[in-house]
Amino acid sequence: MADCQETLNELERYLDSELSDTRVAEIIGHLKGCTDCQGAYEFHADLRIVIKTKAQNEELPDGFLDRLRDCLGDDVLGTN
Repeated sequence: MADCQETLNELERYLDSELSDTRVAEIIGHLKGCTDCQGAYEFHADLRIVIKTKAQNEELPDGFLDRLRDCLGDDVLGTN
C-alpha cells in the first residue's frame, strides 16, 4: 500500500496515467483514506485544468508558457 510520501511523489505520474494498474489501485486506495493526500490530488488536478484553460483561451506574456513547461512539464499544458 502506498504511503503519503510515495503518493505525493507519484501524483503527477498518476494524473498523467503513467502508472501500472496495480500502482493506480494502491494510489487510489491511499487517496480514499488520506484527506491530506486527497487535498493535494484535488489541488493538482484543478491546477492542471486552470493552466490548460488559461493557456488556450488567454493571451499570456512572452515566455510564460516556456517557463511553465520548465516547471511543470509539457503534459500539464496538453501540448506534447
